[in-house]
Amino acid sequence: MKVDLRSAVMGTGFALMWSSAFATATIIVSHGPPLGSLSLRFFISGAIAVLIARALGQSWRLPRAQAGAVILFGLCQNALYLGLNFVALQWVEAGLASIIAASMPLMVAAFGWALQGERLTRLGLFGLCAGFGGTALVLGTRLQGGADPFGVSICLCGAAALAVATRTLRSAAPSGNLLMVVGLQMLTGAVALGLVAALTEDLRFPAAPPYLWAMAYQIAVPGLAATWLWFALVGRIGAVKAASFHFLNPFFGVLAAALVLGSSISATDMAGALISAGGILAVQISRLRG
Repeated sequence: MKVDLRSAVMGTGFALMWSSAFATATIIVSHGPPLGSLSLRFFISGAIAVLIARALGQSWRLPRAQAGAVILFGLCQNALYLGLNFVALQWVEAGLASIIAASMPLMVAAFGWALQGERLTRLGLFGLCAGFGGTALVLGTRLQGGADPFGVSICLCGAAALAVATRTLRSAAPSGNLLMVVGLQMLTGAVALGLVAALTEDLRFPAAPPYLWAMAYQIAVPGLAATWLWFALVGRIGAVKAASFHFLNPFFGVLAAALVLGSSISATDMAGALISAGGILAVQISRLRG
């Protein structure tokens, strides 16, 4: 897998930003309404992205096929996947949630192999077994240690939802109007989550400093910077090579939880994260060679 230095820096930066979202999201849901806060985050991030895109001359008049894909991907990724994770973080630790979420590329490959007849090499099959094995190791240990099964189930459903969306909505990746597409996806998620939050949550947003800085970080870093960087990376090296950087997510997720929240890192957590990371990398290398 040949990736130039700039792409490697972009991919590593994206993985670090993406992984840090779980730790700061834990702070948000401990102070305010999960879905309402996520809707607000998407609305602000989306509005900023659209305004900047318009200032750069980008149009919000997308081709019909791409517009439909952008809406559907916004619903699947921003509303369903992240919405489920925000809800789950009320019961599940950030490090565990990030490891489960990082299994999404494994699910994408598994769905393609099992349901669509895609060929996997021996390396790919080994990667699937190792990746899911590492995730299972962490899950089993955490469940025995008292992790909430309902919260874990919600995380798994969120990862599966994004995996299905990734396989079925490949036209959502923009060929132009990059920042505009990012903003429109976020606004789609904001509307969907806002409707659900209005019916299910007490929409009172606190002014506590931890909540405010965590929201500001989520808007600027995982919200705008990471999403823009992901699409820019896909445009530079392609979706399969870009997805290879997901192998960093289990390790970065556990590390971010430890640094931001003071979560303890057990030897089992680290071993499971490293095994899962190796499995993800093996699957992606297999896909590149195939």
